Amino acid sequence: MTAIEHLVTSGTFSLDGETHNVDNNVWIIGDDSEVIVIDPAHDVDAIAEAVGSREVKAILLTHGHDDHVGVVRDFAQRVGNPTVYLNPDDYVLWDMTYENYRPDGQIAHGNTWTVGGVRLKALHTPGHSPGSTCFFVETGLPAPASAGAGRAVGPVLFSGDTLFKGGPGTGGRIRASRRSSNRSGTCSSGCPRRPSCSPGTVTRRRSAPRVRPSRTGSSAATEPPQDDD
Repeated sequence: MTAIEHLVTSGTFSLDGETHNVDNNVWIIGDDSEVIVIDPAHDVDAIAEAVGSREVKAILLTHGHDDHVGVVRDFAQRVGNPTVYLNPDDYVLWDMTYENYRPDGQIAHGNTWTVGGVRLKALHTPGHSPGSTCFFVETGLPAPASAGAGRAVGPVLFSGDTLFKGGPGTGGRIRASRRSSNRSGTCSSGCPRRPSCSPGTVTRRRSAPRVRPSRTGSSAATEPPQDDD
């Protein structure tokens, strides 16, 4: 059965000359034989253990900040070198972490990936970073209790750091645009938001990094997102 698995990993986030301790949510979507991993952060051993012997079909990155990408190369090597995908608009951030290494897959709005019989669709939501991307699964999936949804089944939005409690996420001096918030937030008004940087997986407004402020998350949705294009 295809389902969502959830880990919390701890490490640091550095930007604009400051470094902060943070927690990140890592998401594994798949079944007993194959998975896609979203934002494998900080702890290669823990994430690889959660994946086990299953094939990692792809690694999807919501954006290029170092707390999300800092161990991606090591994790990819550990699990058989699946394709790593990032929106190229975030290479400017990626290049702050890596030299002479780029993701081998590029994300554009509307791209899709299939795993365990379900499809993830990329929604480009610039603002938190130029290439910030959400991933939408329209097919109902069981969400783990640690994601704050019990065993609820419904469409799911993995929103990266695009959304925080009360509105758009921030990134240093950058705030997510209204258009991005609309694109990622067109789930019904009763949809709980569980974005990238928040305690547990409940959204939280963040204007500047604090100690342990961030967890990469998702939003359970009841209606599919609608494009502005």
